[in-house]
Amino acid sequence: MGLLHGTKKPHALLIPFPTQGHINPFLKLAKLLHSKGFHITFVNTEFNHKRLLKSRGPDALNGMPDFHFETIPDGLPLTNMGATQSIPDLCDSTRKNCLIPFCNLISKLNDAQASGTPPVTCIFSDGIMSFTVKASQQFGLPNILFWTNCACGFMSFKECKNLMERGLIPLKDAIYLTNGHLDTIIDRIPGMKNITLRDLPGIYRTTDPNDILLDFVVEQIEEASKSYAIILPTFDALEHDVLNALSTMFPKLYTLGPLELLLDQTSEIRFESIKCNLWKEESECLKWLDSREPNSVLYVNFGSVIVMRHQQLVELAWGLANRKKKFLWVIRPDLVEGEASIVPPEIVSETKERGLMVGWCPQEQVLKHPAVAGFLTHCGWNSTVESISNGVPLICCPFFNDQILNCRYVCGEWAFGMELNSDSVKRDEVEKLVRELIEGEKGKEMKKKAIEWKKMAEEATQPNGLSFMNMEKLVNELLFFTS
Repeated sequence: MGLLHGTKKPHALLIPFPTQGHINPFLKLAKLLHSKGFHITFVNTEFNHKRLLKSRGPDALNGMPDFHFETIPDGLPLTNMGATQSIPDLCDSTRKNCLIPFCNLISKLNDAQASGTPPVTCIFSDGIMSFTVKASQQFGLPNILFWTNCACGFMSFKECKNLMERGLIPLKDAIYLTNGHLDTIIDRIPGMKNITLRDLPGIYRTTDPNDILLDFVVEQIEEASKSYAIILPTFDALEHDVLNALSTMFPKLYTLGPLELLLDQTSEIRFESIKCNLWKEESECLKWLDSREPNSVLYVNFGSVIVMRHQQLVELAWGLANRKKKFLWVIRPDLVEGEASIVPPEIVSETKERGLMVGWCPQEQVLKHPAVAGFLTHCGWNSTVESISNGVPLICCPFFNDQILNCRYVCGEWAFGMELNSDSVKRDEVEKLVRELIEGEKGKEMKKKAIEWKKMAEEATQPNGLSFMNMEKLVNELLFFTS
C-alpha cells in the first residue's frame, strides 16, 4: 500500500524498552511501517547506542534518509559497556528520567529546518515505557503501545492490581514459596483457565509490600488505557480465549504476529543491514550447521538478560556432553553471575567434534536451518514465537517474569515443549529431555504440533489473514491523521 495522494509523509517515532528482547521486535515493526511508506525514527538509549556501535561497527546506525536512529539517556550511571543492565533499575529510571529528553527529541524532530525530516505523526512506544503517553498528549499525537509479550502475559500484568487487592500478591511470607501455596489456582483471570500462582510472572513471587516492579506494572497498565491502540506480537489462533477477553477491555487491540512472517510478505530487502544486536554475531555457526545432518542439532540459547549461577552452567554443559548429541550453544560473555562464562575445559575437549559454543548468533537464521532439531530456551516471548514461526519444538527452562507463563502454555496448552526446572538444573534431567526431544515419541509429537502452529502462524500473516489485515487497518487509521 502506498501513501494517499497529496498527504504529507507520515513519520513514526519508535521507542523500545532498552533491552535486546524488546529492541528486536521493535526493529521488525519499524521495517514493516517503513514498507508502508512511513519515515522512521528509532530511539535507543545512549548506553545501548554505544554498545551497538561497539558490536556492529562505527557506521552501524547511520541508517538511511528515511530510517534513522536517535538517542536519549536512560538516567542510569554508566556501567560496564558489555554488561546487561539491571531490569528493576531500568524500569524505575526510565519512568522517572526519560520524559523530558523524549519531549525534547520530538521538538527537535518537528523543527523541519533543523532536522530535515517530516514532523512526527505517531508514536510507537514500548508498553513499559508509558511515560510516552504524556508526551503524546502534549504534542497531540496518537500513541500506540507495543507490549512485547504474548496476550496471556499482557493479561497477567493487567491483573496485577486485582491480585494485589485480593491479597494474593505480594506473598505474606517467604514460607509461601515452598509450602505449596504457589499451587493455588487463581480464578477470575479472564480467558485464562487453571492458572496457578506458580504459573504467573515471577515478579509476583515477592514478599516485599513496596516491591518496585509491582508498583511499576500497575502504573504501566493504568497508562495503557490512555493510549490510542495496543499491539501484541501474537496471532489469534494461538491465544483465542484471552484475546477475546482483552478486546472487551481494550477496543483498539491489534495482534500483529509473528512479525517475522509479516516481514516476509514485504520487499524490504535493503534493510537487511539494519540490525540492533548488542553483542557481535558469530555467523560462522551457520556454516557449521550446513555440515550437519537434518534434525540432528540441539540449539541452546538463554537470551539477552538471563544471568545464571556457575553451577547451573556446569550441569547444563555435562547434560549436553553426556547425551553425545550435536549442539550449538550461545554463551554470552555476561551469562554467568559475577564471573566469566567459562565451560569446564574437559567438557569443551569432550564435545569439540559435535558441539559449537559461540558468544551470540543470528537466531532466526539458526531456527530456520534444517539441521536444527529443537531449541533449549529460557522461553522468552521472542524465542517462543520465532520457534513457532519455524516449527521448532522446545525444551523450556524459564528463569523469571513472563518466561514462566510462556513455558506453562508451550508445555501445556500448545503442546510443543517440555519443561526443565532452572532452579535445580541437573545433568541427568538435561540428558533425558534432550534424548526425548531428538529421539523419543514425545519429541515426534511435539515436532508435529510445532508444525501445526507454524501453519496457523503463516495463515495469520498472509493476505486476508488476521495479523496481515490488522496491520493494514492500523496503518490506514494512522494515515488518516496525516491527511
